[in-house]
Amino acid sequence: MFLYCGIACRRKFFWCYRLLSTYVTKTRYLFELKEDDDACKKAQQTGAFYLFHGLAPLLQTSAHQYLAPRHSLLELERLLGKFGQDAQRIEDSVLIGCSEQQEAWFALDLGLDSSFSIRASLHKPEMETELKGSFIELRKALFQLNARDASMLSTAQALLRWHDAHQFCSRSGQPTKKNVAGSKRVCPSNNIIYYPQIQVNLRELETAAWFSHDEVATALKRKGPYTQQQNGTFPFWLPPKLAISHQLIKEWVEKQTCSSLPA
Repeated sequence: MFLYCGIACRRKFFWCYRLLSTYVTKTRYLFELKEDDDACKKAQQTGAFYLFHGLAPLLQTSAHQYLAPRHSLLELERLLGKFGQDAQRIEDSVLIGCSEQQEAWFALDLGLDSSFSIRASLHKPEMETELKGSFIELRKALFQLNARDASMLSTAQALLRWHDAHQFCSRSGQPTKKNVAGSKRVCPSNNIIYYPQIQVNLRELETAAWFSHDEVATALKRKGPYTQQQNGTFPFWLPPKLAISHQLIKEWVEKQTCSSLPA
């Protein structure tokens, strides 16, 4: 029994260490791409692109669920060329993640740029036919996506929306310019740097707050109804287990727990 427990603990530690090592490697690689424009451009050559139109992701239907197809740079260039668009449009893409094999993932919206959206709208049905999918509002499709695609598309949509809303400097009024990865925008006239930061939208949310790892971990373990406490407040509430958001939160807690294990 003791030997079995020892083996089980070592296996658990091994997988936690492997998970942490992969996470650190991916984080370092993404940081490099965000800081080095040349490295990010090189990553686009072998990377994959998620496509959006008006912040709606391109999705395909498969076995009663949605799949988010990815396209290579060559496929994207062919698509733009077929509909009479310049391949320079790809510069509007943003970095949203990478695989364990360091394949960079990008997102490009074909309907946000003011000079392109009118023409893109005219070709939208033809694009959907060509791509064998449909541009569907994310909130309508969220619960029919797997956890990875749901997380990736949510990140992509938030970042694309931020860039669309920060095309001009709040101080000078001049156009800002994004870096290749889309991790920041810079005003050329005064060198002010703007970073994404997704603030509480009171039209959609009642409130928002930061929670520590321990608070979230405790909430995951909590069972039973969420009754009012003696001080009149309610405990930290988590989405139900069937929700994708619950699984994403659980994954984050487990990663943080592994990272805190002694070396």
